[in-house]
Amino acid sequence: MLKAVPAFAALAGLAAAAMHFAGALKSTPAVAALPVDITVLAALGLLGLLPLILVGRQWSLSPGIGLPLAGCGALWVWWVLAATWSPWNEGAADRLPEIVLIGPAMLAAGLVIGGDPTVRRVFLDAVIWLGVFVGASVAWGLATDAVVLGGEVGADPTRVRVQYQVAGLAIACAAGLVALRATAAGGWRRIAWFVLLATLAGAVLLPGGRAAFLALGLTVALAPALRWVLQGRVGPALVWMALVPLGAAAALGILLLDPERAGDLATLERMRRDTGGVDSARDILWAEAWRWGGFAGLGPGGFPPAAGLGQDRGLHPHNHAIEALVEGGAMGLLLWCAAFGGGALFVLSRLTRVEPDRAAAIVALTLPIAMTAMVSTDLGNRMVWFALGLGLSLGVEARRV
Repeated sequence: MLKAVPAFAALAGLAAAAMHFAGALKSTPAVAALPVDITVLAALGLLGLLPLILVGRQWSLSPGIGLPLAGCGALWVWWVLAATWSPWNEGAADRLPEIVLIGPAMLAAGLVIGGDPTVRRVFLDAVIWLGVFVGASVAWGLATDAVVLGGEVGADPTRVRVQYQVAGLAIACAAGLVALRATAAGGWRRIAWFVLLATLAGAVLLPGGRAAFLALGLTVALAPALRWVLQGRVGPALVWMALVPLGAAAALGILLLDPERAGDLATLERMRRDTGGVDSARDILWAEAWRWGGFAGLGPGGFPPAAGLGQDRGLHPHNHAIEALVEGGAMGLLLWCAAFGGGALFVLSRLTRVEPDRAAAIVALTLPIAMTAMVSTDLGNRMVWFALGLGLSLGVEARRV
């Protein structure tokens, strides 16, 4: 049986990548046409394979991982209690399982995926090529009028709806990993990786996600620089940190020389609006959310009806910390800080204690998700919990039995 574990580990890595970016895959015509839900299929495959990975390894945990894990546990318990005073019973029943059932499962999956070397290696490769596939599919879909950016699900049955935030995240995470490969390779392989990096940087301009665009630039700049710093090579890190923004500015300048063509790129078009790319609706949601926190909060799903926004789940605060405050009150925000803030501090404390390549790869995978969580998505988003597990996996070591 032990000989079969690496094969199961490889399948688990592939399933994890598909599950993590299932929303991006659903934005591609090829996957959208499948008769099965790729999210459910990948999640079931991953959860079915994880026990085989667990029994085939000897696991050790860093003591520092205890605080963020305890924070997560307390946060889940508090959200169950908060559901009892939510003004929207249907909303609480809809959101609570995503937080207290799917959340722990995704956190555990991230810990295992990031802690097992074989699974992690396959997962990283899969994320790269998944990002390439998503970028190419969106580009082809736009060229053939087979996709529509955003919009209501099923509003246009003749075209596939691109979930532009998630599609952009898949491209951004892939670009960060490709930047690590490009700066580590030599000869023709380095050229090939840099060409792929430039292609992904162009692809992120297509879906329209501004957070993903900024996350790609920051991740491409920071991940290789972090690895060099951890290797004691500060010089190359500083040079890279200067070259990335200069190169990005030059590329954007060339694109803007042709305003009409630049307007066809959804991300640039959204950033060049009269508002400067700032979403006034998000500002309104944040301002309203700050008014409703208190000690206990409104409970899961309580924000939209309390703020006079009806019972539309999509009108959540679009900020993880603010949502924790308005739904869980001061106690909820405190527990969120223990879970996610404690997780961030733990990641920082572990960067110098693991291999530089591993540390940089985990940062490349989690930074775009963390940035997006502060301007979009909600506490029930599985990607955020999985990313937290990946970050905490820097304190997990798996050795073959």
